Parts: sequence; structure tokens; C-alpha cells
Amino acid sequence: MNLEPNTVIETGAAALLFAAVFLVGGRVHPLRALIRDRRSIISFSAGMSAAYVFVHLMPEMSGARRAFADSVSVELPHEGMVIYFLALIGFLAFYGLEHLRAHLRESEEAEEDGGAFKLHISGFAAYVGLMSYLMVRNLEETALSTGLYAIAFGFHFLTLDHALREEHGTAYERVGRWVLAAMAVVGWAAGVLFALPHHTIALLLAFVSGAVIMNSAVMELPSEKDGRFLPFMLGGLVYGLVLLPLG
Repeated sequence: MNLEPNTVIETGAAALLFAAVFLVGGRVHPLRALIRDRRSIISFSAGMSAAYVFVHLMPEMSGARRAFADSVSVELPHEGMVIYFLALIGFLAFYGLEHLRAHLRESEEAEEDGGAFKLHISGFAAYVGLMSYLMVRNLEETALSTGLYAIAFGFHFLTLDHALREEHGTAYERVGRWVLAAMAVVGWAAGVLFALPHHTIALLLAFVSGAVIMNSAVMELPSEKDGRFLPFMLGGLVYGLVLLPLG
């Protein structure tokens, strides 16, 4: 399906925003006028991402199930329940990535750019690229859905940038952030140039939904050590209320 020029421009701007988050996210403090503490900003961003998962992505999976069932040429058992199974696969894949990264980290001696770093960046490069692709080739191709997607995942990527910067230090600063920024643009370009069938997009959307839920739990939910409960709750409630009437 051919894209409208406005869609290309809007999603391209969002992809550049994603890339900028990785390139300068460690030095730019959004919402500073409202929240001075950077850790509180990260927690507020985490709340927004969690709201997007529960208020928008989960209902969208129901739509993805219907789209998948309607777009295949054979009758499906269980009416496309494979969509939810793919969400589970996405969840488990990134749980496995985190588990394997932690295992490799323990076996490496202070090697900043070792196997743990390469595995982490490779996994999240695919994640960022896929999310940029789905921004272009989503099941809801409207300016409103693009805007909501860009806001939610711009903040999601800010928390991801923060977590990877803390985990990998100078290796992330030197290499990792550039890889993720490039993949944000590459994923968008692939979306502009290549249209996958609707049933494949539905499957990818389900996989990403599970991955986002996993990464929200591991990287975004504030830990007891350095989390900020009130900003996290405020971010979730505010963005959840924004999304609620738009669903």
C-alpha cells in the first residue's frame, strides 16, 4: 500500500526524534521546567510508557488479532489466538536477552565492550528498528496514532537510553547510541520502502507488544533503590487519561 506524503513526513520526523533521543538523551532534560531531578524525569517517562502499554497496546492487540484472522486465506483454529502467543514470544525473547546479558556480564572482567554489550546492543537495535518500521506500517495509519506512538516511545527510548548508558558506560557512549540512532532511521526507511502483508504486521505488532511489556518491567519500572514513585505514578495517570478517550 502506498503511503501518503504526509505520513512519510510525520513518521520521518518521529524517527529523527527517536534518533535524537539516543544521540543527545544523556544531555537533554525534557520536562525540566516541571521536574528538576533527572531520575524523576526517567520515572515519569516510565509511567507514560506503562500507560501506553496498558491503555493502547493491549487493546490494539485485539485489533491485530482480528486483522490477522481477516487477512489470511485459511480458516484459523482458535480465531487467531496465535497473536497472543506471539506477544508471549516477544516477552520471553527479551527476558532471555536480559538473562543472557546478565550471565555474560558476570563472566567478563570489567570489559566494557565485551559479549554482554554486543548482545544487548544487537537485541535493542532490532527492537528499535522494528518499532520504527511499525510506526510507518501500523494497523492504525492516522496522524493521531502516529503522534501518540511518537510521544510514548520517544519517552520509552529515553528510559532505554538511560538504562543502557548506566549499564555500559563509555562503550554505549562511543558506539551503542550511534547504532540505536541509526536503526531508528533504518527502520523508518524500511517502512517507507517495503510494505509487509497485514497478517505479518499483526504478528510483528504482537511480538513488539510483548517485548515492550517486558522491557517496561525490567528497565522502566523504578527500582526501590533509585526510582521515584510519585513521578512514575503521575506519568502513568496523566498519559493514561490522555489515551483513554482516544481509544
